[in-house]
Amino acid sequence: MELEERRDSVNSVVTKEGESSGSSRRRRLFWKLRQRWKLLGLFEIDRDHEFYPLTCDLKEGLRDSIQDVVCTNATQTTLTDDDYNAKLTQGHEGYTMRTYAGPVFSHFRQSLGVSEETYSRSLSACGFYLQFISNSKSKADFFLTNDKRFFLKTQSKREVHFMLQILRKYIQHFQAYPHSLLVKILGVHSITRAQDKKKYFIIMQSVFFPDERITGRYDIKGCHVSRWTEPEAEGSRVLQVFKDLNFEGNVICLDQQRQWFLRQMELDTRFLQDLNVLDYSLLVGFQLLHPDEKNQNWSLANLIVRTKRSVNGAGSPTTSHSASVPGTIEEESGSMDKDGDGIENSSTSEITSGGRVPLKKIGPQHSTVSDISDVVAQNRRLLPNYRNPLHVMDGPELRYFVGIIDIFTVYGLKKRLEHLWKSVRYRGQEFSTVSPSRYSTRLCQWAETHTV
Repeated sequence: MELEERRDSVNSVVTKEGESSGSSRRRRLFWKLRQRWKLLGLFEIDRDHEFYPLTCDLKEGLRDSIQDVVCTNATQTTLTDDDYNAKLTQGHEGYTMRTYAGPVFSHFRQSLGVSEETYSRSLSACGFYLQFISNSKSKADFFLTNDKRFFLKTQSKREVHFMLQILRKYIQHFQAYPHSLLVKILGVHSITRAQDKKKYFIIMQSVFFPDERITGRYDIKGCHVSRWTEPEAEGSRVLQVFKDLNFEGNVICLDQQRQWFLRQMELDTRFLQDLNVLDYSLLVGFQLLHPDEKNQNWSLANLIVRTKRSVNGAGSPTTSHSASVPGTIEEESGSMDKDGDGIENSSTSEITSGGRVPLKKIGPQHSTVSDISDVVAQNRRLLPNYRNPLHVMDGPELRYFVGIIDIFTVYGLKKRLEHLWKSVRYRGQEFSTVSPSRYSTRLCQWAETHTV
């Protein structure tokens, strides 16, 4: 309660009573320096930052919208058409927050093992948001929660409407393939502030979480034109995301998990192809394994825990708790998600015979995965006991963070014309804007040739 009062006090001082001329001058100076030096990386959105008032409003609005969805759907057991079309509008002093399809995203968060308490705490904590400035051509603004667990990204009205239009198919894809590499989108909102245009934004799980020991980050599209990032001088602390041409000479060593990865890439890109989508990226992060993490000899108990987590635990949106397995350690069971503070949160779900997705469990639970053939059909794997298991794979020497992001670009008339123009300008070269079928095939080929 004290934290909320302090944040509300800051909001009042900054956004309601006006900004001091000194703060305004510092913001303008910061902006000019950033534009001049083209800075990359993470910057704390403190009281002198141009986006500080906005992020204060976002924290308050998101906290209230999450709480409202939880209270409204406390007794609801199935998702309906109304849930997919839901719009929650909340008025605040100086701004209005709107939440889209709140019950659907609430359920999806639970199915991934992200409790509403953890989600709300991360988004509305007193710690400053971080601004991520990349070398991407996108005009979007990227904000990162202070614990670096969730991204907030501004989107165009068209992109948001497209996301809501495909939301049912998106959820169904995760029901069919619970270990999908697609970015986990956890909320869609808009905020309208006084004298500002309405801003639409999505909230998604960070692929690179936790990021403390990640030594390299790559954004891969499977082509060559404009796919090089000039590295900073050695010793620079600038956070860079490199591209395809920077990756040449490297391989992803997955060993026994390679076939799973290639199959999941095929499944996910085929889904995006069916949506007529292109320009998405495969994010890849590298992290050295500690000596005691290499060539682990898993005990039978650990294998049982990992199997249970993969089939019945967090990260499996179509399943729920099964009976306890002899030899498992309850506090390490798959249904538990340890957040950054070491607090465990239990969250599971299942599918009803009618195809609807319950929002909470009622009565005795049974696994919906009846035999190994179901696991194989859904391309599941033994999930690691990490805080981001769906996006993490271990090889012999390195840990890899992988995920497919930016899934909102439709191959419409504008992109078709862009393809024709680039076909002339870059004749014989591989560029980004190609048909969804070609894009899907090309990215899968990249994964095939760059993994061992």
